[in-house]
Amino acid sequence: MSCSLLGGCGPQGNREIKNLKTYSTAAERFEGAHVLCPGCAHSIIVREILNATNDNLVVGASTGCLEVCTAIYPHTSWDCSWIHIGFENGSTAIAGAEAANKALRRKGRISADTPEPKFVAFGGDGSTYDIGFQWISGCCDRGHNMMYVCLDNEVYANTGGQASGSTPIGASATTAPAGSDSYGMKQNKKDMLSIMASNGASYVAQVAPNKWKDMVKKIQKGFNTDGFVYINAMSACTTEWKFPMHQTIEVSDLATDSLVFPLYEIINGRELNITYRPKNIVPVRDYLGAQPRFKHLFKPEYEYLLEEWQKRVDAQWVYLQKREEARV
Repeated sequence: MSCSLLGGCGPQGNREIKNLKTYSTAAERFEGAHVLCPGCAHSIIVREILNATNDNLVVGASTGCLEVCTAIYPHTSWDCSWIHIGFENGSTAIAGAEAANKALRRKGRISADTPEPKFVAFGGDGSTYDIGFQWISGCCDRGHNMMYVCLDNEVYANTGGQASGSTPIGASATTAPAGSDSYGMKQNKKDMLSIMASNGASYVAQVAPNKWKDMVKKIQKGFNTDGFVYINAMSACTTEWKFPMHQTIEVSDLATDSLVFPLYEIINGRELNITYRPKNIVPVRDYLGAQPRFKHLFKPEYEYLLEEWQKRVDAQWVYLQKREEARV
């Protein structure tokens, strides 16, 4: 429980997570009264993150699916302090709140026995990989004690399905459509985890909603870390990835088990730890085949792209394992 204006504070710190049932029925900071698409992974991820701690929370959201679907005036899904300013500067809003908290405590305006809150900013891949990157980098440079979570659905889903810096090669998007003369997106996805680790983030991790235990451990580790924390959360999008709304977790399983979204962490920019090793690695084409945004790649003329996809994913997995072994 968090602090009450009527007096007193409940338990603080990381919430003890014994099993999925107690976790899913914990007191909510993120209510179900939102208008996110049925099957959207955003709400699963946000609930898991907010329910991982008993501490007070100051949360911000950049413009995007999460923001527009959870704060339709005069209603809100957020049972915690929440702020929204713009598309590009959700990170800066939370950094400002974190800096204000420090200043007010230094001046004695906030009592020393008032527990420290956690500061969390959410953004989609559009506001993270593209429009808001310089603001996120600045927060990291300044060492703000906050967590930034990218809800990575690899597309500008809120504004019509345009390609972002996270959209993978071969995906069909409204600004990179597949057709008779094009196979869709031409560029490879930006490696934000490596970028943020090299930018000086204290803790960087990739998570997925289907591996909730792995996510909880990383989120709680992030909350216990001093300095800037970056979390990249794979968020399957039923609307733009075009799979049936009841298959969100199935598609997420394919994402992690094909190693297209490997789950790992980087501590202080150097120590890399792989946190999930699939017992049975599935072919990348199985993951792509579950999403109609890639259906054109299964034409004979694009078989080479499927082969390139597999080679690229295999090479990245070898690299991650070698780096983990080398401890650099």
